[in-house]
Amino acid sequence: MGEPALPVLLVVHDEGSAAPMRILAAARGLCRVVLLCEPDRPRVAEGLRSVGRHAEIADVTGLDTEAVGRLAAGFDPAGVVTFSERRLRLTASVAEACGLPFHTGETVDVLTDKFRQRRALAEHGVQDTRCAVVPRTGGADDVDGLDAALARVGLPAVLKPRTGAGSVDTCLVRSADECRSRLAEFAQDRDDPGEFVLEEYLPGDPDQAGPGWGDYVSVESVVVDGEPRTVAVTGKLPLAPPFRETGHLLPAPLAPGAAADAVRLERRALRALGVRHGVTHTEIKLTPAGPRVIEVNGRLGGHMAELVQRSLGYDLVAAALRLALGLPVDSPETPPGHGRGTGPGGVAFHFKVVPPPGAPPPDRTSLVERLMEVPGVDLVDLADLTEIPGPSGWRAGTAGAVGVVYGSAPDHAELRKVLDRLRELLDAAWRTPEPEAPRSPFAHPRTDVRWPLITPHP
Repeated sequence: MGEPALPVLLVVHDEGSAAPMRILAAARGLCRVVLLCEPDRPRVAEGLRSVGRHAEIADVTGLDTEAVGRLAAGFDPAGVVTFSERRLRLTASVAEACGLPFHTGETVDVLTDKFRQRRALAEHGVQDTRCAVVPRTGGADDVDGLDAALARVGLPAVLKPRTGAGSVDTCLVRSADECRSRLAEFAQDRDDPGEFVLEEYLPGDPDQAGPGWGDYVSVESVVVDGEPRTVAVTGKLPLAPPFRETGHLLPAPLAPGAAADAVRLERRALRALGVRHGVTHTEIKLTPAGPRVIEVNGRLGGHMAELVQRSLGYDLVAAALRLALGLPVDSPETPPGHGRGTGPGGVAFHFKVVPPPGAPPPDRTSLVERLMEVPGVDLVDLADLTEIPGPSGWRAGTAGAVGVVYGSAPDHAELRKVLDRLRELLDAAWRTPEPEAPRSPFAHPRTDVRWPLITPHP
């Protein structure tokens, strides 16, 4: 007799935190993966090319939710999962149609709608953050009205899309006129303006992590039957204005008490939002009043799987697949970065290459060679620099980065030296003076960290 057939796992695929090659590698010997996707979408097609005929694809292009559910049920799947923010809702519908565990529709609503998430956290006594809905145009047709929203939230405030990810069109506004101007700018460039939210600005406490590090962290967890299991507390590099990530490090440079406080808050937030299943990525701001929730994401965070695996030897993609299949999921053998010490391999890091606005691109090959010469750098993944974002590239958020430098250092002090050297090389490569515009208050105002500085309001 032949070996029994592997169970079918549906992956509702789109742009997200795990590429097809990574998913298939984690699934080897575990399950048969079927990718439910729109294969002709440019960014999806790009990832599918890397796996060629090894990927089994179910084309959902043009299908409504019910039709996708019927198509999915025809595979008699044992599980369903997604690594894409924009596909959480469809995945919940597929799970319901197939009788499989995933976030409920109600939970997806509060995970993907920033206003509803803030309201749910407040109603459950987790955190009351002032937040109001405004139309992207800032017009009078909004039920709150822009003036009423500004009065409710106060200034400065964070303006961001009500739904979405990656800090796209996210900025700090300091006046009503600036808010109206930004809303008008965003509306002009989008076919579907949609709604925005104004959120209370949460000031950071740079002393929590220390000089040179970001004033926020993320908590990566695996949730099993409603119980969160902490995998890692991930440190961050200072944001580039207005709110663009520039990198991650693990373990985070936090004292044990601060990391434990962040984990306690994250668990309260997950329970309040009804998260009972899956891998989560929760961003926590370190403020003078203690940790505050920035955002809870009901899927694996971008770049987190690779960083966690290098630092802790734990495969978050495989954990997500096993959870979806209803199989046991182990916890990491190494404690989740609680403390200023380092993991067994030192401190692993990702440094994002965020180009200055309007700068002529350097030669890609020579830049990669110079960056690779820095001790501690293991890999430089750099895109075509002739296609870097223009002066308004900050609006692309995290997607505005043109590459990532991967590496490690023996400890946090040595990592500072590595990062300073990378910034020096990039400063020289772009030969661009520092913008005169003020830095975002979210970034710790160090004078020795010059790169990347991106003017938030060009």
